[in-house]
Amino acid sequence: MDDSLYFSEHHLQVRDMVREFAETEIAPVARELDRTQEFLWENVAKMGELGLLGVPWDEDLGGAGMDQLCYYITIHELAKVDASHGLTVSAHTNLGTSPIVEFGTDEQRKAYVPLLASGQVLGGFGLTEPGAGSDAGGTVTTAEDKGDHYLLNGSKNFITHAGVGEIFSVTAKTDPSAKGGRGITSFIITKDTVDLERCAEVGVGHAADLPKTPGVRAGKKEDKMGWRSSDTRELIFEDAVVPKENVLGPVGDGFKNFLQTLDAGRIGIAALSLGIAEGAYLKALEYAGVRKQFGRFIGSFQGISFQLADMAMEIEAGTHLLYQAAWLKQNGKPFKKEAAMAKLYCSELAMRTTTKAVQIFGGYGYTTEYPVERMMRDAKVCEIGEGTSEIQRLVIAREILGPAIDG
Repeated sequence: MDDSLYFSEHHLQVRDMVREFAETEIAPVARELDRTQEFLWENVAKMGELGLLGVPWDEDLGGAGMDQLCYYITIHELAKVDASHGLTVSAHTNLGTSPIVEFGTDEQRKAYVPLLASGQVLGGFGLTEPGAGSDAGGTVTTAEDKGDHYLLNGSKNFITHAGVGEIFSVTAKTDPSAKGGRGITSFIITKDTVDLERCAEVGVGHAADLPKTPGVRAGKKEDKMGWRSSDTRELIFEDAVVPKENVLGPVGDGFKNFLQTLDAGRIGIAALSLGIAEGAYLKALEYAGVRKQFGRFIGSFQGISFQLADMAMEIEAGTHLLYQAAWLKQNGKPFKKEAAMAKLYCSELAMRTTTKAVQIFGGYGYTTEYPVERMMRDAKVCEIGEGTSEIQRLVIAREILGPAIDG
């Protein structure tokens, strides 16, 4: 891709900085973190110091003061080496922080965003429930109005950072009689970080001065196929007391606002997916130039070279889809359809590309000696998280057909 189509010199400098960090700090530990499922605390602290946990937020809110393109470049470059690192930045920035930036009051932004944007604490987002996945409007977690506070009961599942994060934007039903996405309100909740000693050890802070939400706890850590060093758990509310000042946006607008958050999040998952695909392609390309069979480098065989050609072509197409959607968002233009297209194409591309990469590596590709097997496991969930491939096709169809899609 011609870099000048989307990127300025500053964007390229950010890309080089993140790429160097990924190669020097992430690559040496990615395999072991995946094996042990240990959360990447040390590198979270380092990413916070570099400003990577607050890339698109204004400096007066504790952020790095860069733009949306820099943010997506960051995720793309991290995911080339390890998807779990890319996901940590994506979930923290878009899902954990952006709802407060976009829908919060000035007081809420001043209280929470500097802690998140500086990387002092991690954030998360609670929408999915045991019975509400693709049908997120099926939320059954309730928020009962008690005068000066709401009482939350229910749970959210598959929540990134539920065990290691502290500030979360979550949804709950404030009007149980309302159908579908109506009557759902979003809230800001805070919880004690699971391991404060570990935070102190690696230099990650703790929002000690923030009032905590009693009645909120994390469930057991999920044992996942991919994204294994990313923390994923259930977030449980048991008579959780949330003060009225923690209502995020107007009462009843939570579902609508969170769908807007997901639109932007899909560009992030597209960047993550493209990074996985490109990382696997580069490993396969390198291997094809050093591995010999029948006295020849395997890249000289048509069966291998054609696979690499297809991978390169599709990565180029995915790059344009990703950065077109990012450019539209950056410039305040409608991007819902383009975000869904980028997420759908890049996530399915990640699965195709990593599968081919494993095949090119042959038996070695099926072992943990090389990273392509990890990349293949990491790729699969990209077709599921933040809207399945089926949901993306539904979004695209509705955008191009309008009312006709609903009969």
